[in-house]
Amino acid sequence: MTVQTTTHLNFRGDARQALEFYQSVFGGHLAVNTYADFGMPADIPGADKVVFGVVAAENGFRVMGYDIPGQSEGGIAGDGSTRRENNTTITDQALFVSLSSPTLEELQGYWDSLTMDATVVEPLAASAWSAGFGMLTDRFGVTWSFSVAAQ
Repeated sequence: MTVQTTTHLNFRGDARQALEFYQSVFGGHLAVNTYADFGMPADIPGADKVVFGVVAAENGFRVMGYDIPGQSEGGIAGDGSTRRENNTTITDQALFVSLSSPTLEELQGYWDSLTMDATVVEPLAASAWSAGFGMLTDRFGVTWSFSVAAQ
């Protein structure tokens, strides 16, 4: 039996922009369906918002996105914050998206792209447990944890 998990992010109106951004970073195929595509009258506010969206890349990256009906203030739902304090990560966010790769060089490219308009929580660098570790919160409020996978 094979099991695949996919992070499904719930946004407040900007799922399409987030998914397009993630596709520009990770490559792959983007599929977006709106509420109107699934039968909501096009003249109802929010009909153009995402009811199902996915980015799937050959490198194994996969993320889904959705716009919560009636919400338009932007960002991820249940946002919260993450910061470093006294060498400890302090967060009240419900989730992080964890990204790992066998090489720091591969991670660095994704890191460089995701840092655009992001808040760096922990710079991507060697750590006690990894050849590369870092954290950032992107412009949509999603916190990403990067690590070089142990050999």
